[in-house]
Amino acid sequence: MKSVITIIDDDSAIIDSMGLLLAARDYEIDSYTCATDFLTGNRPSSCIVCDVRMPGMSGLELLLVLKKKSDSRPFILLTGHGDIEMAVNAIKQGAFDFIEKPFDPIRLLSTVSNALSASAKLQAEDSEKRVFLERYQSLTDRQRETMCLLIKGLANKEIAARLSISPRTVEIHRTWVMNKMAAGTLAELVRMGIALKLVE
Repeated sequence: MKSVITIIDDDSAIIDSMGLLLAARDYEIDSYTCATDFLTGNRPSSCIVCDVRMPGMSGLELLLVLKKKSDSRPFILLTGHGDIEMAVNAIKQGAFDFIEKPFDPIRLLSTVSNALSASAKLQAEDSEKRVFLERYQSLTDRQRETMCLLIKGLANKEIAARLSISPRTVEIHRTWVMNKMAAGTLAELVRMGIALKLVE
């Protein structure tokens, strides 16, 4: 399935040249000449390439609107020579990258490719985290306490003392935790704990 790239620029010549370049690399193009048209006709895409300076809503303002909507698509800004400070600010606000105009075709293709790779990795991590969270929520309160102490590196005897239970009971809780979390090793359990932010 082709990745859809959204291009937003008030200069139709930029849209045409960028669209031809990306289409030649087998991307599908969805284009708009202003941010408000994009918000009205917004259709699913894999990445957004947007001009900073446009009539009405700027690229930076659009980025902030999308962030409020929890839109996780990578957002690449096109900037003129005098817009570097604005572009750096956009990176701080969550933009993936910025490309200076007139754009270098190789730089554009590389940035889009990197954005798509980073987005795919993020989606995979989010999906994995949801699975871990479902498993974690299936644990009893005592099993969660045991898991948190296990991933902090405490031995069974230390956990027993901390929770005022017997080492044998800790063993039982530990077995349940490993089974319910589908963790083959303690290292796997620690990785799950880190993903769930149960441990630094």
